[in-house]
Parts: sequence; C-alpha cells; structure tokens
Amino acid sequence: MGHGLRQCELSVRRCSLCFSELSMRFSRALKPLLTLPQRWIPVRCIQPRYCSNLNNASVTSRQRRTTADRFKTQLSSGPSFQDFIKGVSVKKTHAADGDSSDKHGYLSEDLEMGNSRKVYFETYGCQMNVNDTEIAWSILQRKGYLRTVDLNEADVVLLVTCSIREKAEQTIWNRLQKLTAMKRKRFKSHTPMKIGILGCMAERLKTELLEREKLVDVLAGPDAYRDLPRLLTVADGGHQASNVLLSLEETYADVMPVHHAPQGYSAFVSIMRGCDNMCSYCIVPFTRGRERSRPISSILEEVRLLSDQGVKEVTLLGQNVNSYRDTSEEQFCGSDLTQLSRGFKTVYGTRQGGLRFSDLLDRVSRIDPDMRIRFTSPHPKDFPDEVLHLIAERRNICRQIHLPVQSGSSQVLNAMRRGYTREAYLDLVKNIKKIIPEVSLSSDFISGFCGETEDDHQQTLSLIREVGYNVGFLFAYSMRKKTHAYHRLQDDVPAEVKQRRLEECISVFREEAARVNTALIGSTQLILVEGESKRSAEDLCGRTDGNMKVIFPKENVALQFPESNTAPINAGDYVLVKILSATSQSLRGRALSHSSLRGSVKHCETLPWLQADEHMASDNTVVETCN
Repeated sequence: MGHGLRQCELSVRRCSLCFSELSMRFSRALKPLLTLPQRWIPVRCIQPRYCSNLNNASVTSRQRRTTADRFKTQLSSGPSFQDFIKGVSVKKTHAADGDSSDKHGYLSEDLEMGNSRKVYFETYGCQMNVNDTEIAWSILQRKGYLRTVDLNEADVVLLVTCSIREKAEQTIWNRLQKLTAMKRKRFKSHTPMKIGILGCMAERLKTELLEREKLVDVLAGPDAYRDLPRLLTVADGGHQASNVLLSLEETYADVMPVHHAPQGYSAFVSIMRGCDNMCSYCIVPFTRGRERSRPISSILEEVRLLSDQGVKEVTLLGQNVNSYRDTSEEQFCGSDLTQLSRGFKTVYGTRQGGLRFSDLLDRVSRIDPDMRIRFTSPHPKDFPDEVLHLIAERRNICRQIHLPVQSGSSQVLNAMRRGYTREAYLDLVKNIKKIIPEVSLSSDFISGFCGETEDDHQQTLSLIREVGYNVGFLFAYSMRKKTHAYHRLQDDVPAEVKQRRLEECISVFREEAARVNTALIGSTQLILVEGESKRSAEDLCGRTDGNMKVIFPKENVALQFPESNTAPINAGDYVLVKILSATSQSLRGRALSHSSLRGSVKHCETLPWLQADEHMASDNTVVETCN
C-alpha cells in the first residue's frame, strides 16, 4: 500500500514538472501575441501648418498616403490578443483625453483623426434626421474633420437616410448611383472619396447596401454615430465598415450638436429616441430601437446655450416626443403612473415614475420667455390635461399641436394598432379645443392601408372635414418589411385605388385648410421671420404661432407702436403682421411693427384697429397676439 502511494506521488510530481515546462513553453510562444508589436505603437508627430494652400495640399496628401499605408499594414496583421481583453493594462496612448468611450485599443488616436478631410452631408426625411446630422457632425468635428457645402471638394459624403416609405429609399438608391459615378471619375492623385449611409436605411438594409454593386464604404445606424471616426478609418484602409447595432441606452446626451439652422434663428433639440408603440405599419421601432429619454439636465443645458446664442425658436424632437420619461436619477423614480389621453391604450403595460413630458415642457419654457417652444412628433395617446393646460398658460409654448390620426375608420385604426377609436380621437380634439380655443391642428394620414374599404376611406374624409386641420402630411400606404403588417396582413388595396383615395384626401384637406386659413383674414398675427421669400426677393416670410407660413413685403416698420421710428426687418425678428389674404397653404399680409413674445399683449391693447378685427374673425381664428 505504501509503495503504491509513493508511485502515485512520483507520477504526480512528474506530471507537475511536465505541466510546468509546457506552461513555460506556451508562455514563451504566446508572449509575442500578448505584447503589442512595435509596429502597433502609435507614432506621434507634429503636423506642420502652411499658409500656402499648394504646399499644404502636397504635404497633406503625402501624410494621408503614409497614414493609409501604415493602417493597411496594421489591418493585414490584425490587432493583438491584448486588444480584445477589456481592462488589460497596456501602454496608454490617449489617457489624457477623457473621452475613453470613443477609443479603440487597436487603432492609434492619430489614425482616427480626420486630418482636415472635408465632409459633405445630405439629409433626407424627418427633423430627427436633421438633428442626427448635427450630432454626427459634432462627433467628426472633434476628430479634425472639416465640413463643406460643395460636393465637388468633399473627401467624405454622408447621406442621412429615411426608411419610412419605399419612395424615400429609392431616392437614396438613385443618389448612390450618381455619387458612385462621380467617385470613379476622381483623379487618382486626388484623395479617394468615401461614401457613407447613416440612419434608418443603414439599419434596415445593411446587407443590400454593402453587397449591391459595392456602392457604400461606410454604414452607421442611428445609435452608432460615435463610431464614425473608426468606421471611416477602416474605410481608408480599403475595406467596407459598418456598425448598425441598436442600443437600449444611447441618447447622445453628452454630445452637443452643431446647429446649422437658417440664419441661426431656429434649432431642433432631441429629447428622446426610439418608439415602443409598434403600430403595425411602422418601421421606426425596428430602425430606431426602443424608447429611451435623454436626461432632463442635458436638455436644459442645450436649450440655455441656444438661448444665449440668440435662437428664437426651439423644436423638441422625438419619435414619440410626448411619451418622454426621464428616469436617469433616483429621485425621479416615484410611484405615479403614466397618464394617457382618455379612451386611449398602449400595447405595453402602464409605466410609473420618471419626469414626464409636462415637467420637461414646463422647465424648458421658463428658460427664455421670448423663445418659442414647439415639439414633434407626438402620439395622441400622450396628451393628458396637464400638458394641454400648460400649453394654454405659457405664451411661448406654441398653440399648435400635431395630432397624427392616420385614418378616420375605427376598423382601420384597430388594424394599425393605434390604440384608439375614431370616437376617442374626436373626443380628444374637442378637449384640446376646449382647453386651448385658438389651437391650430395638423395631422398625418395614410391612404390604402391593408383591408381599407371604400366606406373606411369615406370616414377618413368626413373626419378631415369635422376636425379642420391647417397643415397635413398625406401619403399612400407603403408596406415595410419587419413590420407587424408585413407578417400578419395583406397589402390588398391596388396601387391605383391608393392613389385615387390619396388624391381625394388631399383635395378635401385643401378645402378645409383654405376655410380655416380664410378665417384669419383681418386678424393680426405675431410672426417669427425666417428670411426672404423663395419666390421673391421683395418679400419676407415667417411663421405664425400656429405654424402657418406668412408672406409680406420687405419694408421698414415701426420699432414699437405708436413710435414713428422705423427699422428694417431681419430674420429672427418678431413682427406683427395684419393678414390680408389666404390660401390652403399660406397667408399674405403686411407688417405693422416690431414686437416680441413678451410685448405682444401690450401691442394688442394699444392698437385700436385690432379690437374691430377681432370681432370679424370666427371662433376658430388663431389670433396669436390678442388672446
């Protein structure tokens, strides 16, 4: 027995020695892999600046070729094992920069720099894409890229895309063909142009975009804009690069957008991203992901900054903007349940806690009493009375509500999974007009949805007549892959029937919009001036509180009634305009005097002819300055 134990002990010792020797050999073999090779250590150099454009061009071109060659070498050998181990202690090359979330261990910081390359943006679709463009540009600007408005001098062309309808996507495909032809014509001595697709189309059609005729170098989904510098670096190495991962947390709260509004008078501020409504026709939840709200502190900081810059109008943005719910801080997470509009329901359970849209709207409107506040795009389910009363009380919150209905038929609304009936929607309209009598309403309509009958279509026409909108967005139904309708419903309305119904909806809508707008003739509106009219340099254009376009002659007007001193009208000014004529799409008038949001009530009291004009208007007239 003792002899057997000694034999076992000797065997264990021999195994231990063998294992130790194997471990040492394996360690020596693995050491080169666990140590960054010399060629992966980033080379830092001070890039000289030249006053001469010619010298600068030649040096920059040479530097770019050197950078590209070095990157190709690195790409061929690949990153080391250490680059894939989070938290491993390696030689720090960019610890000084606190923006660690944007760093990639296997790419040196100078490789991700733009080196003054010029970026050209084209933005398609909704206002959210306009804001996304500003976010993407902010990220690239920090990396040393320059922005150009001249396509011919662009090194990088980025298309911010929309997937809401097939026509929008076809527009991008056609544009890609033209850009690719332009890219091929570039001289070999010139920096090769890179083409990128950003936004919803990148997320929805990633495979087709990368494989179809090799038209795209870079793909970045709505939640991947932080990764753009890396993706462009990979593309510089001759490879296609993509990141279309959706996030449950990304709101870009720490990225301050670079606003490029006309004349700087207006700006968009994103407050939430994604959508949880899952309407059966809508692709947004699949391209933009789940709802998540930006912390209220970062929103208020951005609005204050815009106010300091002289911005006169801010539009709060979100796919379902009025479902905003900030739970970023523990004290916000109470037990209060989310309140919906009466008669509305959701596909998800009732939520509790968090700062709601009314809280945000209240705080934003207090920042600058002379700054107009708008919001889009809301869902009718998220208009509890507290939101409506706040809009009625605050002069700088525009009395204009976008109230997308999509259809006037309860049967179609049920198939769309909208969460309400025709009757519930009309009750909400009545409640809104009761609390905000001078409100202007706009809406969205879809003609020819799955299973829509002629009777359903007629119900939509009757709803348009009953509500009386002054702005509308009307489209024929376009089925999208991944949606509930794509999997469960039949797109059974012929294209020609869809088109006929759409034309009938547009015709009725214009009739009603003309009626609503005609009621404004003789009233005086407070207009925020946008600039020259597109049709005549002799006219100016601006918008009412109700978001109606107003055209009026360019002339000097009184600084303040009844003063005789006059001054020219500039973009960003508030002016009082008397409405003289109207169509379904715009108003025409004559400017009377300069004004402001805070001073408009005083003007109403001192201008004698306003009293008579007010009696001439109907009950539905939007008299912005005479509440």
